[in-house]
Amino acid sequence: MSHTLRLRPSLAHNFAAVSSRHHKSSSKALNLSIRSCSAPPENASKLVAEVKTRLEKQHSNLPVGKYGRDDEEMILWFLKDRKFSVEETVSKLTKAINWRKDFRVSELSEESVKRVAESGKARLHDYLDVHNRPVLIVEASKHLPGYYEPNEDESLCVFLIEKALRKLPEGQQQVLILIDLRGFQTQNADLRFLTFVFDAFYCYYPRRLGQVLFVDAPFIFKPFWQLVKPLLKSYASLVRFCSAKEVKEEYFTADTIPTSFR
Repeated sequence: MSHTLRLRPSLAHNFAAVSSRHHKSSSKALNLSIRSCSAPPENASKLVAEVKTRLEKQHSNLPVGKYGRDDEEMILWFLKDRKFSVEETVSKLTKAINWRKDFRVSELSEESVKRVAESGKARLHDYLDVHNRPVLIVEASKHLPGYYEPNEDESLCVFLIEKALRKLPEGQQQVLILIDLRGFQTQNADLRFLTFVFDAFYCYYPRRLGQVLFVDAPFIFKPFWQLVKPLLKSYASLVRFCSAKEVKEEYFTADTIPTSFR
């Protein structure tokens, strides 16, 4: 299974190159979303129909049905993301639908990702946060690049994103990612995979990422962040550096705090 990432510099070289740079103290809380969803214009239904027609004429080989070229709910979502530009929506949707087909997203299951999931490095929290968002928890110290095949890590990532989106309550549209950096060491740094995660949200799950929490980041992580941040562009504004104490007090109730933070 092959998945293209746009940026793949040598991690060892660049990590060393930036490690001597000074990095400011942890960022304060930032906006929970890149931008608010655009209100649908009065002719939204006509724009949806136009996108459907173009996809049928220009890309008739694309699948239909849920998450296919005739999925009006998905078309409207991508129209909002592209500020209701039909041309841009058709382009982005075509790539997204093709990616879902090539990645075989519909075939992902608990069983297919079981081997890498047993590492305990990533999971969907049982409870929503105080903003009613599904929470994806990542324990960075358990991620060892090269131990699993890249496609295994990517499959677990996509499976959990899909699972989180199915858990969205009425009125909520985004998820929270909580990256526990306690115990993080150089060998846990994985530029390729982190880029894949943000690329996936930007290209295939637009506007679904509400916020990313980097929890208790050690000093050794900060040069890595200096390297990654420019690659994320506007998505970097979704990142907040915070403490485990802040996570407990600001994002969960006493009954919903993840076990690893109690």
